[in-house]
Amino acid sequence: MTRSRVLAVLLLVGLWSGLGAAFGQSSVPPEAPQALQQFDTDLTNATIDLSTLRPGGPPKDGIPSIDNPSFVSIGSASRWVDPEEPVIAIRMNGVAKAYPLQILTHHEIANDEIGGTPVAVTFCPLCYSSIAFERRLDGEPVTFGVSGLLRKSDLVMYDRKTETLWQQFTGEAVVGDRAGDELEIVSSQLISFRQFAQNYPDGTVLSRDTGYDRPYGQNPYAGYDDVDQSPFAYDGPTDDRLPPKEKVVAVELDGTHKAYPHSVTEEQRVIHDAIGDRSLVVFHAPGAVSALDARQISASKEVGSTGVFDRRVDGRTLTFTYAGDGRFEDEETGSVWTVTGRAVEGPLEGTQLERIEHGDYFAFAWFAFRPNAALYDAG
Repeated sequence: MTRSRVLAVLLLVGLWSGLGAAFGQSSVPPEAPQALQQFDTDLTNATIDLSTLRPGGPPKDGIPSIDNPSFVSIGSASRWVDPEEPVIAIRMNGVAKAYPLQILTHHEIANDEIGGTPVAVTFCPLCYSSIAFERRLDGEPVTFGVSGLLRKSDLVMYDRKTETLWQQFTGEAVVGDRAGDELEIVSSQLISFRQFAQNYPDGTVLSRDTGYDRPYGQNPYAGYDDVDQSPFAYDGPTDDRLPPKEKVVAVELDGTHKAYPHSVTEEQRVIHDAIGDRSLVVFHAPGAVSALDARQISASKEVGSTGVFDRRVDGRTLTFTYAGDGRFEDEETGSVWTVTGRAVEGPLEGTQLERIEHGDYFAFAWFAFRPNAALYDAG
């Protein structure tokens, strides 16, 4: 949806909300958007200021989640996914799956199951935040939908069991029966389709056969990945240390939050750092494009893929350099590693570095939800 169409729908939603208020619909607290009337949950139970919720344009389920996903082989998907296109890669319980952003930009949520675990794979284009969660409440699987609301420009989801509202960026329930609960994050990584195919050759790919007619492969937010453009539907404070829409490698580890600007990681390719007593390495490999730049995603600008890992292997702390061609080499053994943290050549071939949870987000979103986050100093 173009920005002008979003604004037009937003105007209609505002008109509908005003009419609801005029006809005495008082189930929604006065400080909250009237769009909350769509949800059958306890709206008085909230962990946030309800006035921070904003209609994002489309109404509840106006952006449809994928609830019955099907998958195809890497070979089949290669006919319509460009090698440099970004995908959300998840490997768990011995199963690897890829979720192309060319599909998720049109749906934002895919309710799936990976190796027997129910998972919600989510992507908020406005924050460039791809995050996966285990979709269980009280031990039972639930599905999530797109609420039509935004908070701090970020997707607000709702579960279809209790209709509680959940903040995508944090996985926290913010309004409704389950307010205060938190979803368990499932480890994922944003990499290119080629990198997924090389690292997980037996993996499968989310099919375009979603049950919906959408122009998959086209970016409905053309030009949005522009560091000089202001975020949509965001009026909160900004952190002057970075442009609001510069991407950061965002790390949360042992209660500490830290941001590594893409402008630094892309230039250096390898960053060694420590958070607490954990020695970590940040990889930034070329070979992936943005999902939100050109109208046709395959023609978008290069942004690369990142990975964050514990540097320790069998009690030894490794030191890495960029070896070219999207690969990395450790000085201690000469082993060669991919951006997914797997050794593919040398004495440590087959070893997997311990992954440290991270995301690639617009800076404004990371600092909006993690205002005390540290910023990596390249000096």
